[in-house]
Amino acid sequence: MTRIAEAPGGGLLREVWADLQPTPGRFAMTWRIALLCALVCGTAMLYKVPEAAISCYLIIFLTKPNGAENVGQALGLIVLVSLIILLIAPVIQWTAELPLLRIVVIAATSFAFLYLSSASQLGEIGAIIALVIAFVLTLVDQVPAGEIVTRGLLYAWQMAVMPMVLLALFSMVLGTSPHRLLRQTLVERLEAAALALAGRGRRALNAALAEGLEADTKQLMLARLFHTAPTRALDRLSASAATTYRLMLAVAALPPGTVESGLAQRCRAAAEALRAGRQPAHDAAASEGEGPLAAIAQALDDLGKDNEGKGLAASKPPFLAPDAFTNSDHQRYALKTTAAAITCYLIYSLIDWQGIHTAMVTCYVAALGTTGETVHKLALRIAGCLVGAALGLAAILYIIPHLQSVGGLMALVFAGVLVAAWVSSGSERISYGGVQIGLAFLLTILNGFGPSTDMDAARDRVVGILLGNLVVYLIFTQIWPKSAVVDVRERLARALTALARLATLDPVARRQAVAEAATVETELAKSRDVLALLPFEPARLRPSATTERRLHRLVEEAGAVLPALIFAADVPTDTAQRFAAAAERLGRHEAGQGGARDRAARAIGRSRPSGRTHRHTGGGVGHGRASPSPPRIPSLSRCCGGSFSRRLRDERSENGAPGPRAALDAGSRCRFGGRGRRSGSVGQGVQRTG
Repeated sequence: MTRIAEAPGGGLLREVWADLQPTPGRFAMTWRIALLCALVCGTAMLYKVPEAAISCYLIIFLTKPNGAENVGQALGLIVLVSLIILLIAPVIQWTAELPLLRIVVIAATSFAFLYLSSASQLGEIGAIIALVIAFVLTLVDQVPAGEIVTRGLLYAWQMAVMPMVLLALFSMVLGTSPHRLLRQTLVERLEAAALALAGRGRRALNAALAEGLEADTKQLMLARLFHTAPTRALDRLSASAATTYRLMLAVAALPPGTVESGLAQRCRAAAEALRAGRQPAHDAAASEGEGPLAAIAQALDDLGKDNEGKGLAASKPPFLAPDAFTNSDHQRYALKTTAAAITCYLIYSLIDWQGIHTAMVTCYVAALGTTGETVHKLALRIAGCLVGAALGLAAILYIIPHLQSVGGLMALVFAGVLVAAWVSSGSERISYGGVQIGLAFLLTILNGFGPSTDMDAARDRVVGILLGNLVVYLIFTQIWPKSAVVDVRERLARALTALARLATLDPVARRQAVAEAATVETELAKSRDVLALLPFEPARLRPSATTERRLHRLVEEAGAVLPALIFAADVPTDTAQRFAAAAERLGRHEAGQGGARDRAARAIGRSRPSGRTHRHTGGGVGHGRASPSPPRIPSLSRCCGGSFSRRLRDERSENGAPGPRAALDAGSRCRFGGRGRRSGSVGQGVQRTG
């Protein structure tokens, strides 16, 4: 990810090419989406459901690998859309002859549901509901007033509900159950650990750690909700999820270059057993010591026990985010997206060009929180739009004239969506480009209720997509622009807060606190992803190169200190306070909070050991318009002092020096931020290598 920021051209192309390569489960996801879109297209043609392209888009946008999640999401959307359609019927009657009032209603409902999509567990469904309401209310301009309450509402309900019914039925028959997906995740973790222990690189290990435990918790919750497996089997999977993550943390704590062939073989054997649906064999040999190697052996032993210990906590997150009423970013996101949608509606209404109504649809699916994310998504949308439109125009010119039935059109949809679904099932760096390829392709070829060669409709819809992208770009970069640096600071603050909580635990509890460790890993991984979006931001919002390097260094320092902290036997009592002070300092990023920043800085200064000199690593962070007194970025070497993890280095046996295992045993007994040499930064000796 850092390579993208350093070389936006060649590095980006290399990352895109890597993201297009086959991965486990990708082809299965691709053909399922393509087949389901073909079925939706055929159903729309058969029963005269309008806007079949939007219905297929919902399939591409909402389909997940987890069959149970698809069923729950489809049922929830069916209920919500049905209720909204019933409630909006009297609103249509009141506003049919009052265009200004209708615009006010669109703006109010759009703001409400977009706010919920940002500040609650409703997520993407909130934006879809806002889109459906806006679509229904704008039908007044296209459907005769006497038929809007009947035909308009029926069209909107069919457009949203029909694909969701097919998605639910399809997922119950051909979807992958959540417990199988979780078992596959555990297999991949063990294989990644085996590669690292065999000395074959840690890229897969780092990627598996970055995924965290959130997906595991969701899969377990869905498996229990839909009873896809016996309770005993799910309890074992829950414990195995925590155990395999603890195993990966122990492997990450090993010095780079460590080779443990025996443990690597045990990891591979455990992976094969889980893949076959069996419980791994239990090794009765006791694991001695307290270092990472002993933790790896203990975790492998736990996998073979009937009672593996504590599993994942099944805590239900609140519906509203903790900062739903205190973080103005939620309201600003809803306001900006609503403004973009209303602007597009006014443009194509005033010039009487209803064919470009896709501009308004674009606004609801192109906007994100930060400017970098929005511009990145804009680039994906434009590239995907051009590719999808080119595929659609080629199909109109060379394929559709030879089609004579709906079956042929379904085959064409399957082939085109197959390309789009392959891209959309990749990483987040390119996935939305695939969604846009599918949408542009479908909007181009699906016009009416059968094969159509109308080039004007295809042109209008592509123009609408480009117009919507332009409006979103202008609004999100000119009104309340939020730099990606602000998001990085917030995520780093959460990671340091989790490190502070880890530092307060005793050694045994700290090694078992996989949830806190997963929080650190996921927040740091997301910070790297957001930093990679900085080249997409306007120059006035982009931080200086020095600040960007400092943020990258802080992310890497925090990632390096995590395994050292987990396996430290003795942590000074002020370590948690220092991490908390660093987190508070990072969180104080607004220009008007100078006093709070000064208090945080004084807190760090009070907790810093006296008589110790540190290299200054602070610097201003650019976000939006320049701040008169930007806060400095704290260094973990300031916050934690000294180099604890250097004693975990792989000191190769030379002139009687201890080997890796002896160094690890020594490291497990030393103090975090110990009394040895005073130079160096926390995490200096524990490095993540690919």
